[in-house]
Amino acid sequence: MSFRISYAPPADDTLAKMRDGDSFRDEMARTLGLDPYGHASTAVKRERDRREATVYGAIVLYYVSGSVLTVTVVRLVPLP
Repeated sequence: MSFRISYAPPADDTLAKMRDGDSFRDEMARTLGLDPYGHASTAVKRERDRREATVYGAIVLYYVSGSVLTVTVVRLVPLP
């Protein structure tokens, strides 16, 4: 079972500026798209579905919606 990855407008804008945007999207599908609670992600403020992880050299803040199998990236911070 895989999750759909969607990007909120601020995260989508950051993704558009990333040099390796396509590779980042592929890595997101391989990691968080398959297991959004894994990949060394951590719950933010003890909310199980509000998570943070580092993927392909970027910090990703996202929400998981298990009922519709969607991971929504709300913030994306590329590391230098």
